[in-house]
Formats: sequence, structure tokens, C-alpha cells
Amino acid sequence: QVQLVESGGGLVQAGGSLRLSCTASGTIFRINAMGWYRQAPGKKRELVASITSGGSTNYPDSVKGRFTISRDNAKNTVYLQMNSLKPEDTALYYCNADITVLAGGGVSYDYDYWGQGTQVTVSS
Repeated sequence: QVQLVESGGGLVQAGGSLRLSCTASGTIFRINAMGWYRQAPGKKRELVASITSGGSTNYPDSVKGRFTISRDNAKNTVYLQMNSLKPEDTALYYCNADITVLAGGGVSYDYDYWGQGTQVTVSS
């Protein structure tokens, strides 16, 4: 069993900052890529930031220069530092991780895991 637990969401004024955290726990062999997604009411879930196991990052233009993703492999944790927040950043933010688990007998599987979501609300 693997769980992703997010924290750090909340209410902030436009121009403010928040830092999200997501920690993976359970029978983990290896955490591969990790990322953050968000979903606003009536909209599709969209990628906010991703980071590979080697530390390469990717951002959409909408958050580039304002958001920074990082990870602490020793703590199985990924972070999202969000600066210069805008009302349009308001959404439910989800942590995502591609995790390799061992099934026994030398067999391993890659699974895509999601956190439960943390709400970010930016007031104007």
C-alpha cells in the first residue's frame, strides 16, 4: 500500500505565497517522476509542475517563473513553492507520483498514485 499525503493549502491574497508538500509512504521501492496538478470547478485537471527522479523540471507557461517544484528523495517528499499567486490559481491541487513497488519474486510494477487534494484559494 502506498499513500500520498498533501499539506500546505489555504487562503491567501493575490500576490501572496504558499508552499505545498506531499509525502509518499508505504511499500515503496523507488519514486520516479513526481508532479502537481490542479483542477478548478468546471475545468479539466491540468499539470502545474513535474520533476523527474534526476531533478529535471517542467512547467506550463501559466505558472512558469512563479511556481517552483522540488523534491527531497530522502524524505519521499515533493514540494511546490507558489509565489505571486493570482485568483486564477484557485483550485484543488493534487500530488501525483509514479512509484515502483515490489510484488515479490523479483517482480516490480510501476503505479500512478494520487493524493487526496489540497485546496488553494487566492482572493483578489
